[in-house]
Amino acid sequence: MRLLECVAEHEHGAPAKQLARETGLALPTAYHLLRTLVHEGYLRRDKGLFFLGDAAVRLSSSGAQQKRRSTIVDALARWRDAIGVPVYYAVYQGGEIEIMCVSDTPGNPAVEEWADFRETAHAHAIGQCLLSQLDDEARRDHLDRYPVQSITPYTVRDNHTLLRRLERTRRMEPVTERQEYALGTVCAAIPITVGTTAATLAISLPSHQADRLMSAAQQLQSEIGRLMGSLAISISI
Repeated sequence: MRLLECVAEHEHGAPAKQLARETGLALPTAYHLLRTLVHEGYLRRDKGLFFLGDAAVRLSSSGAQQKRRSTIVDALARWRDAIGVPVYYAVYQGGEIEIMCVSDTPGNPAVEEWADFRETAHAHAIGQCLLSQLDDEARRDHLDRYPVQSITPYTVRDNHTLLRRLERTRRMEPVTERQEYALGTVCAAIPITVGTTAATLAISLPSHQADRLMSAAQQLQSEIGRLMGSLAISISI
């Protein structure tokens, strides 16, 4: 590990003798370990100099990915406790709705996915929020694959009505739905657009607490800016 760390500090590579000296390893030991690391793909050797190999880069990427995921998980947990609601993080990628993380508690449980979230974007705030961030062609493509269907008596009735609703959605405005996906539940989703990736943070409440929905969404929205940089790089978790 010391050898890997030492090599990482030398962008333009370093010879075995220098690496042995800087890590405090005996030269024969350093040579043996360097050969092993090259064989395993953690280092590569070029003209007598050692550089990080593909395996080390993958290891680093995995660690960075875990750190990004930890950042968003911690943020959702803080907001969950501060606002007293379940918090969801979702993105639209590869033409699909992806629920990346959900933070809830036994006292404030998340909405049960009784109908596939990917197929029912028209019925929940998360899906409507993500679709509102797409261009017209992408929206129609999604609805061609997952047409509007009745989920509850309150669900939007057809593609045309949904598209009109999405067109009226103001940029960066919270999207709300009331019992369209699950009876007894109201939801709000806040759009987050980073580059070409559509994302959202959302909350849900039992319908008897519907009067809290907008204030809770506004509270979440006010908190998002504090971690916007972390959220931007966490889009890919």
